[in-house]
Amino acid sequence: MAAAGLAVGAAAIPRRVPAQPAASDALPPLPELKRLVAANRILANEGVVDAFGHVSVRDPRNAERFVLSRSRSPALVELADLMEFALDGTAVDARGRTPYGERMIHAAIYAARPDVMSVVHHHAESVLPFTITDEPLRPVVHTASVIGARVPVWDVRTKFGATDMLVRSIEQGRDLAATLADNTCLLIRGHGAVVVGESIPRAVLTAIYLTVNANVLLAAQRLGSPEGLSAEEIERSSQAQFSALALDRSWEYYCQRAGVDPG
Repeated sequence: MAAAGLAVGAAAIPRRVPAQPAASDALPPLPELKRLVAANRILANEGVVDAFGHVSVRDPRNAERFVLSRSRSPALVELADLMEFALDGTAVDARGRTPYGERMIHAAIYAARPDVMSVVHHHAESVLPFTITDEPLRPVVHTASVIGARVPVWDVRTKFGATDMLVRSIEQGRDLAATLADNTCLLIRGHGAVVVGESIPRAVLTAIYLTVNANVLLAAQRLGSPEGLSAEEIERSSQAQFSALALDRSWEYYCQRAGVDPG
């Protein structure tokens, strides 16, 4: 009998499945690496990333390396997909796996910022209007105080001319990192955003609330002149948002929504 949904005599079209790393080759299931897998799923579930975008962590075993998935959509990332990289973006042990082309964003930031333990890069639509206009993306709601008072915009054209607008070289990554400076978030003209944090949960929650803040600010602008948070409000509110109680509560919530273990 013909399989359901197939005409008699029709041949099924084989589906190409990306090669999976052998389980024995996977990085050890350290808590921080499990959180990295969870971070991929959370960012995908919250619509911060789609087929593209990525999140990394500084290697908990070696501060001169970082861990990032092979080139794969974040919603599908598993522990076996994780790869180690040096701070120039070179894969430590590629084993034939294809890395993300824009891993240089992560490499350059980790090299420039010893305080950064996690990096998120995304292309969420809500932030894009602020990458192509003179309107600054500033915090206007208390949960988004964590994005910081200033969100600079980096334009690859300034130093590198016309490109495909991706951050493909370590030189481009270093220029981006210099524009980020000591800020938490950065926008890339016509492209997306970069978010850094002192931990995976901090980076992930900041990335989520960056998009929330962008949506609120865009909506408020249609009603009048939005009032931003003061410097003192940003400082006090961000401390509250990143207190142990609030951070654990938020991380647990977003893990539950994404169906992953909080770790």
